[in-house]
Amino acid sequence: MTAGTADRTDGADSARERRREQHGWYFYDFACSVYSTSVLTVFLGPYLTSVAKAAADADGFVHPLGIAVRAGSVFPYAVSASVVLAVLVMPFAGAAADRSGRKKPLLAFAAYLGAAATTGMFLLDGDRYLLGALLLIVANASLAVSMVLYNAYLPQIAEPHERDAVSSRGWAFGYTSGALVLVLNLAVYSGHDSFGLSEGDAVRICLASAGLWWGAFTLVPLRRLRDRRPSTSGEGRVGSGWRQLTATLKDMRRHPLTLSFLLAYLVYNDGVQTVISQASVYGSEELGLDQATLITAVLLVQVLAVAGALGMGRLARTHGAKRVVLGSLAVWTLILAAGYFLPAGAPVWFYCLAAAIGLVLGGSQALSRSLFSHLVPRGKEAEYFSAYEMSDRGLSWLGPLVFGLAYQLTGSYRDAIISLVIFFVLGFVLLARVPVRRAVAAAGNPVPDRI
Repeated sequence: MTAGTADRTDGADSARERRREQHGWYFYDFACSVYSTSVLTVFLGPYLTSVAKAAADADGFVHPLGIAVRAGSVFPYAVSASVVLAVLVMPFAGAAADRSGRKKPLLAFAAYLGAAATTGMFLLDGDRYLLGALLLIVANASLAVSMVLYNAYLPQIAEPHERDAVSSRGWAFGYTSGALVLVLNLAVYSGHDSFGLSEGDAVRICLASAGLWWGAFTLVPLRRLRDRRPSTSGEGRVGSGWRQLTATLKDMRRHPLTLSFLLAYLVYNDGVQTVISQASVYGSEELGLDQATLITAVLLVQVLAVAGALGMGRLARTHGAKRVVLGSLAVWTLILAAGYFLPAGAPVWFYCLAAAIGLVLGGSQALSRSLFSHLVPRGKEAEYFSAYEMSDRGLSWLGPLVFGLAYQLTGSYRDAIISLVIFFVLGFVLLARVPVRRAVAAAGNPVPDRI
């Protein structure tokens, strides 16, 4: 065999192994996205709110730790608290992963802790709103930590020119699983009488099934992904987490353009995450829509999000990821403005809004992830993606807090939903100011032809 033939063979083997890992990587989105869809977006918000109302006093307040809280604010406050917990934990996970090179065991622990907490939501009934809030906090924080480790694989399993497509396919896998499970959920919920179940029993089964799905399909990435040797020195001690985060933030000061992108992403993604988590509460409490309508609307989002993620990935090839994301933020702003004026009891208009969300949701998230992967210095993937995940989920506490406070002060979910417009407008302005090509070069990475 000649040297040239050997090089081609090695290259083919390397490409084959890379594709195998990519296919396994897609399946973690397939596994965990049902939590985001069925639990966080559809069932838990309205159900936990109803459980909190069952425990409320005559004025509609519950009193955790002696603090008066509107029953309708329990869910957004719990989401916000879960994010604070994630902020405390993620630096340890990122530091341990980069220093030890062992992402898989940490990914497995976070994934199965979240899956167990989600499965435990089957026990949420009566007036156990504190149990529901606790399980939500654990599951949501576990998902955030697992996503740090999952996202950190992207620069290792995809070449620079592949990342927009690979990231978009991952989101598409996630939305596909979300749609599939929602179809099953709709069958269980709509036919609960024929199954001999109460409405509450059907909801609790749907919640728990998401945890079982998450745990089962996590086995695929755990089999196919492989750990790499760390490229930086140091021991993978969990106790070094905060020191490592401080060092990472100091290192980012040497890459101010990467930091500028993170700031923009932090702002507009806070709006995205809040819309996702609070849409069902808005639909049920403000618009008076029933649970079947909400499930169908979110199912529409899932189906169109697959097409949206793949379609926006293709648009990025010709127009660049930054331009496509900026366009999606303009659409998000229009969506919230339209949502404010939606008439109550009109599911057709809610479906139209859901369709618009679906077309921009997956693409804006997938392209943001692939954009950031170009801005990460080689060998610091988990550290930087830990900071990214704090922007993605870890620091997305302000939106739910603003939403909850707006409702707490006004008693109107319309005022709460329109308050989120500022996140998209400000995020658009900040992202538009980031010179992405210079940021990629400054991070020491090859600059793609289109970005």
